[in-house]
Amino acid sequence: MPFLDLDGVNTPLRGDLDVAWKSVLGHGHFVGGPEVAAFEADFARYCGSGHCVGVANGTDALELILTALGIGAGDEVIVPANTFVATAEAVCTVGARPRFVDVRPDTLLVDADAVADAIGPRTAAVVAVHLYGQMVDIDRLAEVTGRHGVALIEDAAQAHGARFAGRRAGSVGVAAAFSFYPGKNLGAFGDGGAVVSDDAALAARVRLLANHGRSVTDRHVHEASGRNSRLDSLQAAVLGIKLPGLDDDNVRRRRAMERYREHLPADCVPVAQHPLAESVHHLGVVRVPDRAAATTALDAHGVGWGIHYPVPCHLQPAFADFATSACPVAEDAAGTILSLPMYPTLEIDRVDRVCAVLGEREHACR
Repeated sequence: MPFLDLDGVNTPLRGDLDVAWKSVLGHGHFVGGPEVAAFEADFARYCGSGHCVGVANGTDALELILTALGIGAGDEVIVPANTFVATAEAVCTVGARPRFVDVRPDTLLVDADAVADAIGPRTAAVVAVHLYGQMVDIDRLAEVTGRHGVALIEDAAQAHGARFAGRRAGSVGVAAAFSFYPGKNLGAFGDGGAVVSDDAALAARVRLLANHGRSVTDRHVHEASGRNSRLDSLQAAVLGIKLPGLDDDNVRRRRAMERYREHLPADCVPVAQHPLAESVHHLGVVRVPDRAAATTALDAHGVGWGIHYPVPCHLQPAFADFATSACPVAEDAAGTILSLPMYPTLEIDRVDRVCAVLGEREHACR
């Protein structure tokens, strides 16, 4: 059983994809074609935001937001210790310094109290990482950042369609970064990303920077030192076809996760869900006391698995020189988390098989 079944997700769309690709081949606008503009409009509307700018990948999306906000050398940006390395990487790339803080023991998402304690005179922004498909307590973080006059940025690379208190990921912070890496809930057939924001001026600045700083009125005038980070027409076509089915896919993921909750052995504990959060379960993450025993059992039965993530960011050699608050929760979680198969075409009988494999071994999760 695979950890992720992209073929099962993509094969039913082959007919629509063939039509879309032929259209792109026909008009020849491979960069900046009509598919890009159409997807940007649709995705902004889906997120409940005013603007969307397609970019090359999710890491670029974060970097462009930070740059557009004027964040750089001398600034500090607070990020959770439990996240993919790209969150902190983007901060470093723009010349700022990441400040790592701990996560909550129940959801493993950033702890708003830890954020409040870490804010200082150099803090320019807080990155709220909606990890595993669940939004952070965005209301609490918005209150903290608002009180201190600090920008709140959403890292929604794993949370396409997630909600908190009814609001979609990408609709709360000053801007949000999305990734369309193929394995995401909304995945392209290569790299892709987007910046979503209600701030028209910020979105325009991101668009300028993502296109070599080129003026919108004269393509031979460059108003800023930008970069080449554009979503191409072929990827936008794929995303435009997939977007209408995203909510249904997320419902299937929730169904699978609920089945895991009901049938996993007692000592395999799924990461908790905040009562106001509607997760889209990008990953099916559980906590196991003996991960080696659990993975040995899964391997023996041909069941795929992953770890997201085995080394907290603040312990990565790349970030050894940066300030870190105590992060005992993130460090403990790194040794116990295990990602089980999770995708929208995951059949319930396969979920039951995973649960049975873990339950068969008396010490698999002890």
